[in-house]
Amino acid sequence: MPIKNRLADLHPEITGWRRHLHANPELMYDVHETAGFVVERLKEFGIGDITTGVGKTGVVATIKGRSDSKGRVIGLRADMDALPITEITGLDYASTVPGKMHACGHDGHTAMLLGAAKYLAETRNFDGTVVLIFQPAEEGGAGGKAMCDDGLMDRWGIQEVYGMHNAPGIPVGTFAIRPGPLMASSDDFEIVVTGKGGHAASPHDAIDTTLVASQIVVSLHSIVSRNIDPLKSVVLTVGTFKTDSDASNIIAHTVRMTGTVRTLDSAYRAIAEDRVRRVATDIASAYGATAEVNWAPGYPVTINSDAETQHAIEAARAVSGNVDEDTPPIMPSEDFSYMLEQRPGAYMFLGNGDTAQCHHPAYNFDDEAIPVGCSWFAEIVERRMPAA
Repeated sequence: MPIKNRLADLHPEITGWRRHLHANPELMYDVHETAGFVVERLKEFGIGDITTGVGKTGVVATIKGRSDSKGRVIGLRADMDALPITEITGLDYASTVPGKMHACGHDGHTAMLLGAAKYLAETRNFDGTVVLIFQPAEEGGAGGKAMCDDGLMDRWGIQEVYGMHNAPGIPVGTFAIRPGPLMASSDDFEIVVTGKGGHAASPHDAIDTTLVASQIVVSLHSIVSRNIDPLKSVVLTVGTFKTDSDASNIIAHTVRMTGTVRTLDSAYRAIAEDRVRRVATDIASAYGATAEVNWAPGYPVTINSDAETQHAIEAARAVSGNVDEDTPPIMPSEDFSYMLEQRPGAYMFLGNGDTAQCHHPAYNFDDEAIPVGCSWFAEIVERRMPAA
């Protein structure tokens, strides 16, 4: 079965919702207007069981099917937050908020889940309960973890959970997924090297932190090539490097650098942390300096469970027939991973066509993907909980 007819009919209305959200972006947990818009629409659909403030500003709502003979409960998740980017699209519905834009398509994700919610509330052609999850703070704020910590899975009895993200570069109407690791973990680190500042003309009276920190940077990049199995995927990047002085005739007293480590194998998170700490402190010590390493664990690896991945594929086949069932994993991270740590489920990519990449100021969600994504959400429900 292709795109559901009712969702094709709703396409213009859902597009309007999406463009309203696009024009009014909000960041992190400060998504009060967005959450309010979601609640208003859900009430219009006749959905009464709505809970706000889950994971600070998340919204959770339930839809009961025509029957509930087996006590089945499935969660569907969409993220709501935007990014601190100045939009350059020139669209007539471009961001009206300076320095903020929906550059990752979360406006589209929210609109598609709302569209699926309206359809499911009208038809209720399933046996069980759907839990709609509208999440804040995916973009670095771990909103998925906050909702899980607030009891999301147990309070609503969720048994399986599914999510979706648009994918520029993949044709609209095409799905892509794989079982197992799909997106990388993300951990950040800060290294502060302290030596002895001095005059650039008298390096022998100083401990040159710029030299020490440079040696650390070079050696950090040997971790992946010499401590990690070459068949595994690990990325280490030093993103910033700052001395405490901008003068050319001063040897800095301190240097601060920051970076990130990404991996598709959770075991390598601990290995990378250990090696970063040892490399930094040992090299600094060898030069008579010190290195303080601060490690900030981030999002876990996004791991699709096997059975639920197959369910997601079957729903995608029913909607479009264009499904890449073994898409290569990618190194960006995603906090839907926290939900997948607590329940079996799957995360699906949906093609966004030939657009700018996510997080680019010229990015825009392709509205032609809306009925496809809505249909996939609805199809998951009707296939996993067929009407009695």
